[in-house]
Amino acid sequence: MTHQPNLRGPGSAGRPSGVVRTDYTGAVHGSLLAASVVAGASTPGPYPRVQLVLLLLCTGVVFWAAHVYSALVGELLPYRTLTWSAVRRRCAHEWPIAQAAVAPAAAVAISPLLGLGLEGTAWLGLGVAVAQQVAWASAGGIRAGASRRAVVSVGAVNLALGLVLVAAKVAIQH
Repeated sequence: MTHQPNLRGPGSAGRPSGVVRTDYTGAVHGSLLAASVVAGASTPGPYPRVQLVLLLLCTGVVFWAAHVYSALVGELLPYRTLTWSAVRRRCAHEWPIAQAAVAPAAAVAISPLLGLGLEGTAWLGLGVAVAQQVAWASAGGIRAGASRRAVVSVGAVNLALGLVLVAAKVAIQH
């Protein structure tokens, strides 16, 4: 019997230690969400980087809450009595949506240390969001045991989705 390492990913809270997460849907959605926030955000005001970081994190948490709520009402409530345990499990399951905003927000926060202006900051945040979107989608495919071709396809589709946001950012700025 081959021992498979415990490769735990985002949203592993509440999961038994031997269970490997293969569903990175929340992380992919959250990454796409973060990329769309960066692509569409304007940063007027005295602290544009702080505003963008807060926008990323707040949007991630709001979308996480919306996913939790819709799942609880749409999937669980009609079939059984809603318990705090079910709410906590759903919150943990959907948490990657909020987590996905952290890396782009961190990139925006450290951008002054890299000598980036506001435009470079936005592109850095967008690049990190798109890169992690492709990485999470590919990781999900790999952990699910998908073929190499399927993993490459999943990564390519997610890259294409991210590039749509890059195109939108370019179009909005011109």
